[in-house]
Amino acid sequence: MSWAQSVTQCIQTGGVLASVEDPAESNFLVEHADLFTSKTSGFWIGIYRNVNGQLLWQDNSALDFVNWGEGQPSEDQLDYCVELSASTGYWSVLPCSSQKGFICKKPKINPFLLALYLFTDAEKDKANGHLNMWILLTLVLIILLGMGFMIYFAFKIKTRNEIAREERCSTQTEHSHALLGRDNKSDSTNEKEKNEHSVV
Repeated sequence: MSWAQSVTQCIQTGGVLASVEDPAESNFLVEHADLFTSKTSGFWIGIYRNVNGQLLWQDNSALDFVNWGEGQPSEDQLDYCVELSASTGYWSVLPCSSQKGFICKKPKINPFLLALYLFTDAEKDKANGHLNMWILLTLVLIILLGMGFMIYFAFKIKTRNEIAREERCSTQTEHSHALLGRDNKSDSTNEKEKNEHSVV
């Protein structure tokens, strides 16, 4: 990838092209870069020249450590970018359109700074937090009202069904009593007829 494409790729993953701040970090990168010498001869790092010709790290860290190869950099190469050699670890300038690998670096997060950030972020969003709380409370009330109506109507339907069932049972009982009463009358009529027949 070109240097610009490498910068974009690192930013998309939440980092920047690597800065090399001391010899230990340089040795670490060389040890790991050496594993990829079959794929690329070097890797883009995050050092660049600004419009004034000043060398800067992309992550704004101090440029206290340098590891330039022999004869590097020359003053006439202002529009060039910096690569770390995969085999030696020395830095050299190349045209920014050259195709190289790249090393991204993500910032370390100090737990104290993270807590401070979260606190200040919470302070900034305090108004939004209150608004979010009211929205959440409103949603909970709507859900509770909906559940209350469902329970009310379910109870009402159940009560109506029980009343209808009781009415059917009482109607059936009355009907069966009426039938039994009519049978008793016909039985007594039959008995009278039998008695009348036997008297004659």
